[in-house]
Amino acid sequence: MTIDDAPRDALRGGPRELLRWVASGAAVSRADLARLSGLSPSTVSQRVEALISQGLLEEAGAGRSRGGRRPRQLAVPTGGAVVGAIDLGAHHARVGTLDLSGRVVRARTLPVRIEDGPEEVLGALLAEVSALVAAHTGPDREAVDGAPAVAALRGIGIGIPGPVQHATGRIVSPSRMPGWNGFDVTAFCGQRVEVPVIVDNDANLMALGAHRTAHPDLDHAVYIKAGTGIGSGVISDGRLHRGAQGSAGDISHCRVVADPAPPCSCGNAGCLEAVASGAALVTALRDQGVPVADLTGVIRLIDDGDRHATALARQAGRAIGEILAVVVNFFNPQVVAIGGRLADCEPLLASMRATLYERCLPLATQTLLIERVTAGQDVGITGAAHLVIDHVVATS
Repeated sequence: MTIDDAPRDALRGGPRELLRWVASGAAVSRADLARLSGLSPSTVSQRVEALISQGLLEEAGAGRSRGGRRPRQLAVPTGGAVVGAIDLGAHHARVGTLDLSGRVVRARTLPVRIEDGPEEVLGALLAEVSALVAAHTGPDREAVDGAPAVAALRGIGIGIPGPVQHATGRIVSPSRMPGWNGFDVTAFCGQRVEVPVIVDNDANLMALGAHRTAHPDLDHAVYIKAGTGIGSGVISDGRLHRGAQGSAGDISHCRVVADPAPPCSCGNAGCLEAVASGAALVTALRDQGVPVADLTGVIRLIDDGDRHATALARQAGRAIGEILAVVVNFFNPQVVAIGGRLADCEPLLASMRATLYERCLPLATQTLLIERVTAGQDVGITGAAHLVIDHVVATS
């Protein structure tokens, strides 16, 4: 059983939580960790020593005495090991290195052409990780043959904008990624780097990053990523819930419109993605004779108050709200947060929120938070980094 698979109660005082408490500043000593976890000092000390031996924690001098020997202070190393993170989108990728507390060290956004295929796209992004690691470690640990400096790099997390079988790292029937179906991302990357490579759906990584950043103490949450496509990630009992094959949270192909309905890229008609995604809004505006090149143009029209674009945004918000109402009634989360490029579209957000309150049971919405994801453009690489950090902790 990995840390992600373990029940919430079993994680109380587990290595990941000890690391999180130190990283957040909630604990600076073993005594603090024993108090927060309820574990015995000997158990805490054993787990701390294991984390130190793996380079995940370090002793940073002596703290203030409270009558006895001064406690040794604990800290997350910030000058050495990093994890690499790639958040791949249809047109852009966010690439970064983060320290072992999940803080961004370096990051950059790069244009990509997903249709260029997995070998070219992933090869270029791995090279960018290599460059960021080399910049972090200095000339003494330069990358060799395009591979990141292993001495500094502990692993790489990769988010893919399509269905991913998490256990294998293989992409399964992506609707907007020609040439990627069946591609084994883990195996491809594993031939090029000598560190663990962990692959997941981009919406799952956004959910993990947003949860760890904004809602670490909430046990149940749903995070929606609304951009060119639509997806969601689910946090259940404080951990990322993937389901049996890794497709949990895939709301994009839930049907919201009866025939006749717009065709979806999956081959069906009336799917949420076909009527409420950024790509759907672009198509709908073009069909109405409104010249728009891409999602950026749609958002600009909405911001300018264009009636066609605004009406479509409200319709999209209602469609998303209808699907999420079923999710909220069934799952009863504490928070529903929307991220992605459409999250800043106020007409869409307002319509989604109104539909949720209209369609959900009062008990389900009594204390429900409905908000935007506030973690910014690094939320995906933050989630990717935590995926790697959790793996490193689980195997330490």
